[in-house]
Amino acid sequence: MTDLTTTTPARPGSGQMFDAIAPRYDLLNRIMSGGLDQGWRRRLVRAVAAPKGAHLLDLATGTADVALALARTYPDSTVVGSDPSTQMLAVGREKVTAQGLAARVSLEVGDAQALPFADGTFDGVTIAFGIRNVPDRPRALAEMARVVRPGGRVCILELGEPDSALARLHVHHIVPRLGALLSGSREYRYLQTSIAAFPPAAAFCDLMRSAGLVDVVADRLFMGAAHIYVGRVPAT
Repeated sequence: MTDLTTTTPARPGSGQMFDAIAPRYDLLNRIMSGGLDQGWRRRLVRAVAAPKGAHLLDLATGTADVALALARTYPDSTVVGSDPSTQMLAVGREKVTAQGLAARVSLEVGDAQALPFADGTFDGVTIAFGIRNVPDRPRALAEMARVVRPGGRVCILELGEPDSALARLHVHHIVPRLGALLSGSREYRYLQTSIAAFPPAAAFCDLMRSAGLVDVVADRLFMGAAHIYVGRVPAT
């Protein structure tokens, strides 16, 4: 568990920061987004367009919201959820068990930059609010493209710099302070700088293309506060 009195914040991609806020993570998301995050995740899941009997991977799965949504939306699928935070996964496993989906949803510790799966293992990959925290995004995108079968989709939901001044005020100042207050973790304030440092939608689409994905599109959400990015692994 992270020592919240430390003056040195944990590196976001390491999982340590999220270990500290795991028990309150779902509530924090609902409050800080006004519930919008749930609808965004549903749209992300629909974008996968998984075939019958699909095998799917959800990266930065956290407490397994997207992994569970994938299993419910595609009822004959199997889902692997991967995340660097053991405490987030512990909360996720409780939810998987409570929803009776343990036979189809498995959760494991993992790093999006070095996936322990063979080429073409999955029919689709998702990652929600996680690629922003990955130190080497091009490497992670290349790994996603590698483990997806030809024709399968890589679908990414991520926060971005909003268009409106009011939305920017909310994202850069209100959300980090509210998160720090509700979670008891000053490390939640990293959100402000991580969003500002994330590339614009067009530039991130270019990164996806450089990773070998084709037909890349970005669906703008809530004044640009978030986007859903979808790319396809080219058919052989």
